[in-house]
Amino acid sequence: MPLYWKTGGLLLGAVFFAAVLLVKPIGVSTQFVILDGILWDAASPDVVVESTEAKSGYASPNAYLNKSGGKYAKNVANPLNYSFVFVVAMVLGAALSAYLRGGVAATERAMPAIWRTNFGDSVVKRYLAAFAAGFIVLYGARLAGGCTSGHMMSGMMQTALSGYIFAAGAFLAGIPTALFLFRKEA
Repeated sequence: MPLYWKTGGLLLGAVFFAAVLLVKPIGVSTQFVILDGILWDAASPDVVVESTEAKSGYASPNAYLNKSGGKYAKNVANPLNYSFVFVVAMVLGAALSAYLRGGVAATERAMPAIWRTNFGDSVVKRYLAAFAAGFIVLYGARLAGGCTSGHMMSGMMQTALSGYIFAAGAFLAGIPTALFLFRKEA
């Protein structure tokens, strides 16, 4: 039996509530910066170094990794922490879910009818559009200092005014964009 959006929403809310209650608010986009730092540090080991002067014990010549007393530099050096493992688990969980449902191509979600109506049957075009959209969202999240899970989901759960403002902005931008892109009905 497929999960309906209401069930999925309730489960997502329960996971966020448990995370905020038991560990800390969920935020995802920073971990992509950490992954970039891990890859960069593997190619150039002087990107993150131990430092007795830094609050975290690690420093970086990169200003972004070095902010907050080297907090991000420390996460690059020691990535097995709650936040990074959470993001890896999200990717693995999505892959497992797709596999258990018979693969991505076996579902209507791979190419919804409204996509076909507006953009055609090209799988390559669909995946390129998804990648480009994901890149734009991640870039915007880093400009905003956090992603929808951090600002909107965790922020609103903590009744932060910035979370509500971010949510309003996301919907004020997202709804007209969707209406523009998907003008033709399926």
